[in-house]
Amino acid sequence: MDTTDFSQHISRRFNEDLERVRTQVLAMGGFVEQQLAKSVAALVEGDSSLGESVARDDFKVNNMEVSIDEECSRILATRAPAAGDLRLIVAIIKAITDLERMGDECEKIGHIGSRLAAQERPADKYREVKHLGRVVQDLVHDALDAFARMDAEAALRVARRDRLVDEEYESIQRQSITFMMEDPRTIRRALDVMWVVRALERIGDHAKNICEYVIYMVHGKDIRHIRIEDVESALKDGTRP
Repeated sequence: MDTTDFSQHISRRFNEDLERVRTQVLAMGGFVEQQLAKSVAALVEGDSSLGESVARDDFKVNNMEVSIDEECSRILATRAPAAGDLRLIVAIIKAITDLERMGDECEKIGHIGSRLAAQERPADKYREVKHLGRVVQDLVHDALDAFARMDAEAALRVARRDRLVDEEYESIQRQSITFMMEDPRTIRRALDVMWVVRALERIGDHAKNICEYVIYMVHGKDIRHIRIEDVESALKDGTRP
């Protein structure tokens, strides 16, 4: 094998490494999506066993994070990536941390859903939680889709939608406080609902973080402390955010 062939071989193996670890991240994201859907369903449908299964399966998310992190460390040590490839590895390491924390929030919702299943469901059957859960599920799915396609524009659109999650979260919090003031017997259930919507709001934040990593991968700029409107304007003008 001459030097040119050897270099091409090394380059091909490197690309395969990057593609493999990217695929692992998306598989982890897909599993977290399933955990999220199941945890909300466990609460809304009063399914104790489903909630318990979500809580039990959190270790799988943890194992995925450790495995991907080890693979990224190996690539950094053996391939010495630079420029865009280095940004991809850094973004992946950050993204799996957010996915693991999403899994932790799903575990919390699973535990609460399992406990509330033993109680009579309220007349509204947790309608607000169900709606917020659907919004957050869509946010997570679209954030992972933008990550898969490395689509910075789509990532910006998804990141902007996190505000809707925040607004709905605050609305449910205010409503829960009102219920507790009007009827002290609802305090325990209302507190549990507040913990659930807080967990959903946090999952929305983590999805937004993943969108920010997409923009970092594509444009090489950390936008975590920059307003979304300013980032949009900069990209529209063709300048760096």
